Amino acid sequence: MRINDDLTVPVIVHAAQLPWKPSPSPGVERRMLFRIGDEVARATSIVRYAPDSAFPRHTHGGGEEVVVLDGVFQDEHGDYPAGSYYRNPPGTSHVPASKDGCTIFVRLWQFRDGDRDQIVRRPAEGRPLAPRSGAASAIELFDDGFENVRIESWVPGRTITIENPRGLEALVLAGSLSIGDQALTSQAWIRLPAGEALRAVTGPEGAKVWVKDAPLMHPDVCRLP
Repeated sequence: MRINDDLTVPVIVHAAQLPWKPSPSPGVERRMLFRIGDEVARATSIVRYAPDSAFPRHTHGGGEEVVVLDGVFQDEHGDYPAGSYYRNPPGTSHVPASKDGCTIFVRLWQFRDGDRDQIVRRPAEGRPLAPRSGAASAIELFDDGFENVRIESWVPGRTITIENPRGLEALVLAGSLSIGDQALTSQAWIRLPAGEALRAVTGPEGAKVWVKDAPLMHPDVCRLP
């Protein structure tokens, strides 16, 4: 399966408008944003867990990166409420579940082969940064020199520009913004190749955005089996 696999072109996906597709685990559904592969895949998705649903234990051979969008995501290591961010590097395993239901944004098989940083950031945790022009706040969730991940809150009615020397992904967490003639709301996903800056105008309520500054495919990305 291949979805939005051409990394040389800009992509905007209004994920909230996509149908939910069943996963192999009952009660777990997906909206697929990017995918190369079938069940073992290099993938970016929105995943919804029904109450009392779970995946069997599995190992993340290529790593897993997660943002909890609503509800409480859980595994045997703890609870992750909405706004949490974590990275499970290659070789880690867990039993993901949700007692009351949740929705997460997840990236699979997109870690560098040598990345072994396992981190958890619960809501509001991270390093405060000086906000860019048009932003009210910025919190850095992760930076290892190869990629920078942050959550930014953008002021209403402002133009936001993010230069993009190596590749950029963004997910609208709340509020709204526009890029060109496209209006983006919660769960809208943006992917831009290196060299193409993000230029957005925020809506009347502003916007909260997850931003990842990194190559869209690391040269040493973990190899799929």
